Amino acid sequence: MATIIPFKGLRPVNDKVHLVASRSVDTYTQEELNEKLATNPYSFLHIINPDLGDGIKTKPGSSERLRKIKSKYLQFINETLFTKDVNPCYYIYQQKKEGNTYTGIIGCSSIEDYFNGVIKIHEQTLTEREKKLQQYLEVCDFNSEPVLFCYPDDKQIDTIVGNFTKSEPTYNFTTTDKVTHRLWVVSDPSIIRIIEDRFKLIQAIYIADGHHRSASSALLGKSRMEKNKNHTGKEAYNFYLGIFFPETQLKIYDFNRLVNDLNGLSESEFLKKISEKFTVEEKKQLYVPDQLHNFCMYLCGKWYSLRAKNEIYNDNDPLESLDVHILTKHLLSPVLNIGDLKTDKRISFVSGIKGMQELKKQVDSLKYKVAFGLFPISMQQLKKIADTNNTMPPKSTWIEPKMRSGLVIYSLSE
Repeated sequence: MATIIPFKGLRPVNDKVHLVASRSVDTYTQEELNEKLATNPYSFLHIINPDLGDGIKTKPGSSERLRKIKSKYLQFINETLFTKDVNPCYYIYQQKKEGNTYTGIIGCSSIEDYFNGVIKIHEQTLTEREKKLQQYLEVCDFNSEPVLFCYPDDKQIDTIVGNFTKSEPTYNFTTTDKVTHRLWVVSDPSIIRIIEDRFKLIQAIYIADGHHRSASSALLGKSRMEKNKNHTGKEAYNFYLGIFFPETQLKIYDFNRLVNDLNGLSESEFLKKISEKFTVEEKKQLYVPDQLHNFCMYLCGKWYSLRAKNEIYNDNDPLESLDVHILTKHLLSPVLNIGDLKTDKRISFVSGIKGMQELKKQVDSLKYKVAFGLFPISMQQLKKIADTNNTMPPKSTWIEPKMRSGLVIYSLSE
């Protein structure tokens, strides 16, 4: 039974929302970030990266930086760049990007659900990063970028959402990356009750993106709970910001691999070595994998199809059957001597949203020697990994949509 509650969202005022809401700071190059900060005084990036305001540089994650973030956040509130809903609401969010439409509900998930397994995970988290994000939340006291969840499609929720999307949205704007964003505020208590009750009938929800944000929010809530002698379970720290999509609404892209060198092997030696575990076929033009256990490879100006031989994988094993696992176990590790995917500097990753052409571009630039493209993981594979308490290798999926920061904010101090 999933607990997903409405909340009193803090939102940009209507005439500034297109200026305030920003992509995640990690998606900007330093040059792009500098330009945004210099040309848009309303961007949420000023809160996340507050040093521009006073010219005093602080170390990312330091207590000085966190205090400046909180101060800039309060400054935005004092300058009435945000408005706060009087009563708890849900928020229906819709994004249109490159011909795809994604529609979900913004609400708050429960840390109790995280600890008791109603919230399912498929990715390992790093303890150090968890603690850094927990410290960020402790000082700054708000969630501005929702965790991306998915749930089994529900016809009654779909009907409610569909009716709202036929009406005039509260927000309707298109950003410079040609993505359209719409948002509807759900404030009617009777509709809120239906949505909340429908979510209670759902046995499990799955984190699609935001495992570290979930883990750090849960740790923060647990810490504050232990310190609060009058804890009731209704305090703001018991919940954290999420956006919930029906599982058919999300799009999972491949996450592809680039490797610097052939580990001392010649091209012919390398091809011979990988032929032990894969059926290798040269292609005359750009090649895209057409099914599970089929990979593409770009090497020395040539495209190849690699098909994993039947004896190297087990389709009945959720982890062993993943193509990201097969490629690592039978090629990247034994042939190219790639160690930990999280730390090995000889391997890089590129999202499938950029297409296989990006692999050719990167290898032709001579920065990399070889590239591998994968067939996308399915939603059923992702759920099976989570349901069996397995975790995927790093950089296994690229999931759309990507949310903007500062569109709806959840305060942790109410």
